[in-house]
Amino acid sequence: MCTAATYKTKDFYFGRTLDYEFSYGDEVTITPRNYPFNFRSMGSCQTHYAIIGMAYIAQDYPLYYDAINEKGLGMAGLNFVGNADYKEAAPEKDNVAQFEFIPWILGQCASVKEARTLLEKINLINTPFSDKLPLAQLHWIIADKNEAITVESVKEGIRIYDNPVGVLTNNPPFNEQMFNLNNYMHLSSKSPCNTFSDKLPLHTYSRGMGALGLPGDLSSQSRFVRVAFTKMNSVSGDTEEQSVSQFFHILGSVDQQRGCCDVGEGKFEITLYTSCCNADKGIYYYTTYDNHQITAVDMNKENLDGSSLIRYPLITSEQIRMQN
Repeated sequence: MCTAATYKTKDFYFGRTLDYEFSYGDEVTITPRNYPFNFRSMGSCQTHYAIIGMAYIAQDYPLYYDAINEKGLGMAGLNFVGNADYKEAAPEKDNVAQFEFIPWILGQCASVKEARTLLEKINLINTPFSDKLPLAQLHWIIADKNEAITVESVKEGIRIYDNPVGVLTNNPPFNEQMFNLNNYMHLSSKSPCNTFSDKLPLHTYSRGMGALGLPGDLSSQSRFVRVAFTKMNSVSGDTEEQSVSQFFHILGSVDQQRGCCDVGEGKFEITLYTSCCNADKGIYYYTTYDNHQITAVDMNKENLDGSSLIRYPLITSEQIRMQN
């Protein structure tokens, strides 16, 4: 499935993995300030904050998986199958379709604090983009340099959780993921000591035994624990190169390799792409399954006052630098 994370050094970074068995033809997409968003129930938004992120473009509309805006706010939607529940339109609510949620928030909000205010009236409605693109069952992480929250639309209504780890995966619901971390409070980056029994002469038998007991499987619950531990114990310099490199290593802890997650009919879930956004500078970095070289798109090198989408197809073939 997918994993999202935040990271802060001198700048604030936001990104995710997208794990699936095939790609829809995703592109790094910049939505400039004057591109008109025509919402299904909320009218038209002619001007808004500029946005950069990964999207599938349908009918000249950016269906964002993850994105940041020019103010440094980031947002990503991750699979939440079986728990996501969208409603009928309701009076006196902001009735926003699932596929409109990222533009709705990032187009208007400069911070999580502002997003919280907008979320007080939100009602995520069960309107699909089209017959060929049905509703995706998702939940979302929204983050800036100061805080992160998780938003879930479930049968009971909208649930908004503080997200102190700045991490999101898939099922179970976020509050259960956080509670599960209690089972791993013994984890340490340091070599373990014997707490099993003072009657047994147990000892470390090699270097590199930190994080002993960290789950290594590909389930969403294990990925949540693994990337949370990796991020919370991560150490790097604060230059752009050091920060971006470390962020990719953090999400690399949950990378999915072809063959390890069989979804049937000869198909395997893989990490199609990994993103890292410098939310302060508006730069979108990415790698793909077959291209480990980091590629970057800087939104501030484009005309952000335009009205047409700016699209960069992904470089998906391996880029190998020969040294001799």
